[in-house]
Amino acid sequence: MDVLEEWTRLVAPTLGVDPALVAATQDDVLDMVRDVAHGVVRPAAPLTAYVVGLAAGRAAAQGEDVAAAVRDALAQVGELLSAWDPAPG
Repeated sequence: MDVLEEWTRLVAPTLGVDPALVAATQDDVLDMVRDVAHGVVRPAAPLTAYVVGLAAGRAAAQGEDVAAAVRDALAQVGELLSAWDPAPG
């Protein structure tokens, strides 16, 4: 088992999250984090992952499918990234 898998198996249930949900969306989330880190700025990557998690939590509270909500949020982030054109600074 690699370190990422071991960490996920520890942290998910500790925080009350189904490890299967994490496994179902893990690759997409990691891709998004990479894309934001390289396309925007590194600190935006964990913050964006946090916001995606908040959106998923809101969806769960409203009775929606959480994995679908994560994928929807990731798609919206992808659209933002596609249009991202930082102002020269």
